[in-house]
Amino acid sequence: MASRGLNKVMLIGNLGADPEMRYTPTGKAVTTFRIAVNRTWRDRASGEQQRDTQWFNIVTWEQLAEFCSRYLSKGRFVYVEGRLQTRSWDAPDGTKRYMTEVVAQEIILLDPRPTTSTPESEFPVDAGDFDQPPPEDDLPF
Repeated sequence: MASRGLNKVMLIGNLGADPEMRYTPTGKAVTTFRIAVNRTWRDRASGEQQRDTQWFNIVTWEQLAEFCSRYLSKGRFVYVEGRLQTRSWDAPDGTKRYMTEVVAQEIILLDPRPTTSTPESEFPVDAGDFDQPPPEDDLPF
Protein backbone atom coordinates (compact mmCIF):
# COMPACT_ATOMS: atom_id res chain seq x y z
CA MET A 1 0.00 0.00 0.00
CA ALA A 2 1.38 3.40 -0.99
CA SER A 3 1.64 6.03 1.72
CA ARG A 4 -0.13 9.29 1.20
CA GLY A 5 0.94 12.70 2.49
CA LEU A 6 -1.03 15.67 3.76
CA ASN A 7 -0.36 19.33 3.06
CA LYS A 8 -3.11 21.40 4.70
CA VAL A 9 -3.06 24.85 6.29
CA MET A 10 -5.88 26.58 8.16
CA LEU A 11 -5.46 30.22 9.19
CA ILE A 12 -7.65 32.91 10.71
CA GLY A 13 -6.43 36.48 10.50
CA ASN A 14 -6.76 40.00 9.13
CA LEU A 15 -5.75 41.25 5.69
CA GLY A 16 -2.76 43.57 5.88
CA ALA A 17 -3.63 45.38 2.63
CA ASP A 18 -6.13 45.22 -0.21
CA PRO A 19 -5.70 42.14 -2.41
CA GLU A 20 -3.95 42.50 -5.78
CA MET A 21 -5.48 40.74 -8.78
CA ARG A 22 -3.83 40.12 -12.14
CA TYR A 23 -4.14 37.69 -15.02
CA THR A 24 -1.63 35.15 -16.31
CA PRO A 25 -0.69 35.23 -20.02
CA THR A 26 -3.22 32.42 -20.54
CA GLY A 27 -6.00 34.50 -18.95
CA LYS A 28 -6.26 32.85 -15.50
CA ALA A 29 -7.12 35.22 -12.64
CA VAL A 30 -4.71 35.20 -9.71
CA THR A 31 -5.14 37.28 -6.55
CA THR A 32 -2.52 37.66 -3.82
CA PHE A 33 -2.74 39.17 -0.36
CA ARG A 34 -1.19 38.88 3.10
CA ILE A 35 -2.87 38.08 6.37
CA ALA A 36 -1.66 38.69 9.90
CA VAL A 37 -2.35 35.94 12.42
CA ASN A 38 -2.05 36.98 16.06
CA ARG A 39 -1.21 34.68 18.94
CA THR A 40 -1.45 35.79 22.56
CA TRP A 41 -0.35 34.09 25.77
CA ARG A 42 0.48 34.98 29.35
CA ASP A 43 4.16 34.83 30.31
CA ARG A 44 4.57 32.40 33.23
CA ALA A 45 7.42 34.30 34.87
CA SER A 46 6.07 37.86 34.69
CA GLY A 47 2.34 37.21 34.27
CA GLU A 48 2.27 39.76 31.46
CA GLN A 49 0.32 39.14 28.31
CA GLN A 50 2.54 38.52 25.28
CA ARG A 51 1.62 38.84 21.61
CA ASP A 52 3.16 37.50 18.43
CA THR A 53 2.06 38.26 14.87
CA GLN A 54 2.93 36.04 11.94
CA TRP A 55 2.40 37.15 8.32
CA PHE A 56 1.35 34.73 5.59
CA ASN A 57 1.33 35.24 1.82
CA ILE A 58 -1.89 33.91 0.26
CA VAL A 59 -2.48 33.07 -3.42
CA THR A 60 -5.88 32.35 -4.96
CA TRP A 61 -6.72 31.27 -8.51
CA GLU A 62 -9.57 31.64 -10.99
CA GLN A 63 -13.07 32.03 -9.44
CA LEU A 64 -11.74 32.24 -5.88
CA ALA A 65 -9.28 34.92 -7.04
CA GLU A 66 -12.13 36.98 -8.50
CA PHE A 67 -14.16 36.56 -5.30
CA CYS A 68 -11.21 37.74 -3.18
CA SER A 69 -10.56 40.72 -5.42
CA ARG A 70 -14.18 41.77 -5.17
CA TYR A 71 -15.01 41.18 -1.50
CA LEU A 72 -11.77 41.35 0.48
CA SER A 73 -10.11 44.53 1.65
CA LYS A 74 -7.55 45.66 4.20
CA GLY A 75 -8.55 44.72 7.73
CA ARG A 76 -11.15 42.06 6.81
CA PHE A 77 -11.16 39.07 9.17
CA VAL A 78 -10.97 35.82 7.17
CA TYR A 79 -10.57 32.06 7.40
CA VAL A 80 -8.13 30.67 4.82
CA GLU A 81 -7.74 26.98 4.03
CA GLY A 82 -5.25 25.64 1.53
CA ARG A 83 -1.84 24.08 1.05
CA LEU A 84 1.75 25.28 1.45
CA GLN A 85 3.82 25.79 -1.66
CA THR A 86 7.42 26.93 -1.98
CA ARG A 87 8.62 28.39 -5.25
CA SER A 88 12.02 29.66 -6.30
CA TRP A 89 13.42 32.11 -8.84
CA ASP A 90 16.70 33.73 -9.77
CA ALA A 91 16.99 37.32 -8.57
CA PRO A 92 18.54 39.99 -10.81
CA ASP A 93 21.73 39.80 -8.73
CA GLY A 94 22.03 36.07 -9.58
CA THR A 95 21.05 34.69 -6.17
CA LYS A 96 18.39 32.02 -5.78
CA ARG A 97 15.30 33.31 -3.93
CA TYR A 98 12.55 31.27 -2.28
CA MET A 99 9.02 32.09 -1.14
CA THR A 100 6.63 29.90 0.79
CA GLU A 101 2.97 30.80 0.39
CA VAL A 102 -0.47 29.37 1.05
CA VAL A 103 -2.36 28.39 -2.08
CA ALA A 104 -5.91 28.92 -0.84
CA GLN A 105 -8.71 26.55 -1.74
CA GLU A 106 -11.33 28.12 0.54
CA ILE A 107 -11.89 31.61 1.93
CA ILE A 108 -14.60 32.43 4.45
CA LEU A 109 -15.38 35.99 5.55
CA LEU A 110 -15.64 36.02 9.35
CA ASP A 111 -16.42 39.64 10.07
CA PRO A 112 -19.77 41.33 9.53
CA ARG A 113 -20.49 42.72 6.11
CA PRO A 114 -19.01 46.15 5.52
CA THR A 115 -21.64 48.86 5.77
CA THR A 116 -19.94 51.25 3.37
CA SER A 117 -19.15 51.06 -0.33
CA THR A 118 -20.54 47.56 -0.88
CA PRO A 119 -24.17 47.49 -1.95
CA GLU A 120 -26.27 44.72 -0.37
CA SER A 121 -27.10 43.35 -3.83
CA GLU A 122 -23.46 42.30 -4.32
CA PHE A 123 -23.79 39.59 -1.67
CA PRO A 124 -25.51 36.51 -3.09
CA VAL A 125 -27.03 35.36 0.24
CA ASP A 126 -28.65 37.53 2.86
CA ALA A 127 -28.11 36.32 6.43
CA GLY A 128 -31.68 37.43 7.17
CA ASP A 129 -32.90 34.65 4.88
CA PHE A 130 -32.08 32.17 7.64
CA ASP A 131 -33.95 33.96 10.44
CA GLN A 132 -37.38 32.59 9.51
CA PRO A 133 -38.22 28.89 9.28
CA PRO A 134 -39.33 27.65 5.87
CA PRO A 135 -43.08 27.42 5.17
CA GLU A 136 -44.51 24.05 6.19
CA ASP A 137 -45.06 23.17 2.52
CA ASP A 138 -41.26 23.29 2.00
CA LEU A 139 -40.32 20.93 4.84
CA PRO A 140 -38.70 17.72 3.51
CA PHE A 141 -40.50 15.42 6.00
